[in-house]
Amino acid sequence: MTHPVQGLDDVVHQRTRLGILAVLAEGSRAQFGFLQESLALTDGNLSRHLQTLEQAGYVRIEKGYEGRRPRTWIRITKGGRRALADEIDLLKQLVQRIEAHNNPLVDGEESVTK
Repeated sequence: MTHPVQGLDDVVHQRTRLGILAVLAEGSRAQFGFLQESLALTDGNLSRHLQTLEQAGYVRIEKGYEGRRPRTWIRITKGGRRALADEIDLLKQLVQRIEAHNNPLVDGEESVTK
């Protein structure tokens, strides 16, 4: 039996990218500035994480104009929704395992090797 952490997706599991996918999963698309403000990121930091997510096929980036102002919109893809759902399922499994063992991290009494 493998441990749930073995299935975590390194692309999704990183805190900022997990946050990006979580925000995008709440709606159909989000503007770059909205993501930047919501997650307290710099332009460069957000751009780099979006590039990683786009390369993995988890988001689609669209550039255009709103009136005369250039805008960048980001959408989560079906693959991105699936990856986020899988990550959440694995995290739930991890929490259940810890809770099922009377939370040895808090008690400090039980051995993890059996």
